Amino acid sequence: MEWLEVSTENCTVQRTLDVVGEKWTLLILRDAFNGVRRFDDFRRHVGLSEAVLAGRLRKLVAAGILRTEPYREAGSRTRYEYRLTRKGRDLWPVLVALRQWGEAYVADPEGPVLDIRHSACAAPVRVVVECADEHVALTPADVTVLPGPSARPRA
Repeated sequence: MEWLEVSTENCTVQRTLDVVGEKWTLLILRDAFNGVRRFDDFRRHVGLSEAVLAGRLRKLVAAGILRTEPYREAGSRTRYEYRLTRKGRDLWPVLVALRQWGEAYVADPEGPVLDIRHSACAAPVRVVVECADEHVALTPADVTVLPGPSARPRA
């Protein structure tokens, strides 16, 4: 079966984009990876309306990407912080890859906003697609793509 003959209704890229494919969602995740936890801090830093932020946070919690943790400041009602779950932390390479592409093609001339480095040796961090057996970096020309077990003929 050729790619154009394969239905994309159950494509995992499409399913992933259904969960995290909105600009604001990715910016919320960027901030969560950089330590932002509270609603008002997300709102101020990302710069979106309360209604949009509340909706995106609800969607991320429902998807199991963020979890809520109650906190209470003296004299205030109980509120919630948003913490990345394991499922959420597994999106980190996606955000690093987006950042890496951005630094290559749409970067600010003054340099990066975030400088991500390996704590142990201070080398820059980058995302690489590699062979699971040989651990060598691959390009699209180095791989063969075939329909997988859940591929269905296009209707």
